[in-house]
Amino acid sequence: MKFWVEDLGLVPYQEAWAYQKEVHREVKEGLRPPTLLLLEHPRVITLGRKATGENLLFPESWYRENGFELYWVERGGDVTYHGPGQLVGYPIFPVEREVRRFLRQIEEAIVRVAAAYGLSAYPTPGYAGVWVGEDKLCAIGVAVKEGVSFHGFALNVNTDLNDFSVIIPCGLKGKGVTSLEKLLGRKVPMEEAKAQVVRAFAQVFGWEAEVRGRAAQV
Repeated sequence: MKFWVEDLGLVPYQEAWAYQKEVHREVKEGLRPPTLLLLEHPRVITLGRKATGENLLFPESWYRENGFELYWVERGGDVTYHGPGQLVGYPIFPVEREVRRFLRQIEEAIVRVAAAYGLSAYPTPGYAGVWVGEDKLCAIGVAVKEGVSFHGFALNVNTDLNDFSVIIPCGLKGKGVTSLEKLLGRKVPMEEAKAQVVRAFAQVFGWEAEVRGRAAQV
C-alpha cells in the first residue's frame, strides 16, 4: 500500500485546517491514498476537545494581541502551541475503529525518529505524546471522522520553547517541553527531520511513501 506525503512549508493554521478537511474528504471517498501532510505554522495556540480554557495563563484576547493566533478545534487533548521550527504532521489515514492502535503507531514513529538522532524517547501510558526524560518532545492529538483521521502530531525540532511558557502545555502541570535542538545542542535541518519522519512512518505502517512537494526521500 502507498501513502502520499505533501510538504506544505509554512502555512497559517486556519488555511491548513481547511485543507485537512478537503484531503480528509478525498481520502474518505477513495479519491486519493492515505496522506501525511508535513508543515510548520506561524505562532498559534490550539485547544482540543478536553480543553476548558483553564490551562491558558492569560485571557484569549491577550494571545491575539501578543502575536499568537488562537483556535478551538476538534482534535483530542487540551491546549498546545505550534510555531516556526516545529514540525507538524497531519496523517489523514483510514483508521476505522482502531484509534488507540493508530495513536500507538504515531508514537512509535516518533520514537524511531528520536532514535535516529541517538535519543531514547518513550510514550507515556494514559497521555498521547512522546517524551525524553520528564520533558515532552512531541505532542499528539487526533480526530477521527467517518473512519478517517485528521490533526496529528507536533514534533519540536528547533522550536522556540519559550513560547510554551504562556500556557500549561497539554494541561500537564510540572512537566516540561524539549526539542531536538535542545537535546542535541545544535540546530537540526528541517528537511532532515521531515525525511526521518517519512521513513519512520513508512516503517511503522508498512506502506510505501510517495513524496509530493519538498519533503526529501530517504
